[in-house]
Amino acid sequence: MQAQDAIKWMTLFNDKIQVNKDYLSQLDTPIGDGDHGGNMARGMSAVMENLDGKEFASAADVFKVVAMQLLGKVGGASGPLYGSAFMGLSKASEDSSLADALQAGLDMIQKRGKAEKGEKTMVDVWIPVIEALKNDGLTKDVVEEAVLATKD
Repeated sequence: MQAQDAIKWMTLFNDKIQVNKDYLSQLDTPIGDGDHGGNMARGMSAVMENLDGKEFASAADVFKVVAMQLLGKVGGASGPLYGSAFMGLSKASEDSSLADALQAGLDMIQKRGKAEKGEKTMVDVWIPVIEALKNDGLTKDVVEEAVLATKD
């Protein structure tokens, strides 16, 4: 992945977070304090400010900026978890496949959060997506099934 691809990915991620900020907070309300959407929106705004107009030598450099902003700007458990994921991505080699880079991110999430498959956490989305990528079987249905598996 090239730096420009990583920036485009972060731009799309930011757009989704900003549009769904209120919905994300609603999802957080029953078991949390209802601030997830606002926290992620604030963090991604900081990410975009730090990426805007800058040149990066590699995707790893982009992901390091993302990690540091999320760690510093997003409260609760989300900042450390997402920050750790992007720090893992930043440490994957330039020659790594997307699946291997995402695996490095997942490893950091699990190291930080101690979550395992089946506990209805973000790990339950990452694992099947990575497995599907490794087997050239990633589809929209795989992603939707992984997301639905975290419900309830």
